Amino acid sequence: MEFAPLAKAAPVKSLTSPLELARDVLRIEAREVEALAERLDHHFTQAVALILQCRGRVVVTGVGKSGHIGSKIAATLASTGTPSFFMHPGDASHGDLGMITADDIVIALSNSGESDELLAIVPLLKRMGAKLISMTGNTQSALAKQSDVHLDAAVSQEACPLGLAPTASTTATLALGDALAVTLLDQRGFSAEDFARSHPGGNLGRRLLVLVSDIMRTGQDLPVVSTTTSLSQGLLEMSRKGLGMTAVVDANNRIVGIFTDGDLRRAFEQGVDVRVTMMQNIMRTQPLRIQPDKLAVEAVELMEHHKVNVLLVVDQQDNLVGAINMHDLLIAKVV
Repeated sequence: MEFAPLAKAAPVKSLTSPLELARDVLRIEAREVEALAERLDHHFTQAVALILQCRGRVVVTGVGKSGHIGSKIAATLASTGTPSFFMHPGDASHGDLGMITADDIVIALSNSGESDELLAIVPLLKRMGAKLISMTGNTQSALAKQSDVHLDAAVSQEACPLGLAPTASTTATLALGDALAVTLLDQRGFSAEDFARSHPGGNLGRRLLVLVSDIMRTGQDLPVVSTTTSLSQGLLEMSRKGLGMTAVVDANNRIVGIFTDGDLRRAFEQGVDVRVTMMQNIMRTQPLRIQPDKLAVEAVELMEHHKVNVLLVVDQQDNLVGAINMHDLLIAKVV
C-alpha cells in the first residue's frame, strides 16, 4: 500500500514585522540587563572576594544554553587574569570531576537552578571542599540554596515571543559573567600588557608586545656616516642601506644629525655640490630619537605626530644603536 506524502504545513504569518520584532527583542534584553544591574548587591561583592582569595582555578559549568554561556564566561575569565576553564557536568560525573581540587571555585549556571546534572555533582564538590558560586534565575532553587554565594540572574520575560527559547535569560547571565570578569580584572590591576600576553597572536598582542628592538635595523643594515663624510659618499651609504636616510654621528658614535631623501631634494634645489660638501654642513640637527625598549606602537605614534617615516634608535647615552622606518612597522603588522 502506498501512502501519499504528507503535505508541508504552511508557515504561520507573523503579525509583527521583522524589524519591529527584532527591535522588541533588543529592547527586552537591554531592559533585563539594566534591571540586573540595579539588583546587584553584596552577594556580588562576596563572589569577587571569594575568587580573589582562590588559590586554584575557577571551573565554570552548565548544561545546554547555560553551558554555552558558561564556556564563554570561562574564556573571558581566563583572558583577563583569572585562571579558568569550562567543564560539562555530564563529563564531571564520568571522571572529569577529578580535575577539580579543594583550592578551586566552581561557578554553576542554571536558569531554573534545578538542573539534575548540576545537582548531582554538588554534594561531591562540597565533600572535596571546593567553593560553589551559582548564577540562577531562581533564588529559592535547590542550586541557589546549596551555594556558598548565589548571584541572581533572573529575568521577568524572555525575548522569544513564545516565551520558550532562552534569550533574555542567557544574555543576562552572560552580562553578569562579564561584570564578574571585568571587576576581577580591575581588582587584580590587570593591565593592557597583561591582556596582550594572553593574546600574542592578535593585533593587540603585536601592538603591545613588539618592542622597537625587535624590528629595528642594526649593524651592517644601519646607514651611518661621520660628520666629515662627503655628501656623495653619504648618498652611496643611503643607497646601499635602502632606508631613505643616513644617521650622522661623531667620533664617539653619538648622533649629531640626520640626512634624508627630502633633504637631498632640497639640497639639489639650492645647487649644493655633492662632491665637496660635507655631511656636517648639510645635515639636519636634533633628529627624532626613540629608545630600543619602547613599544613599537610608540614609534608609530611619534612618526605620525611629526609626519616622518624614520626614527633613529639610541641608548641611554644617546649612542646610535639602530633605526626603524614605517615599512618595518608595516611588515611587523604593528600599523
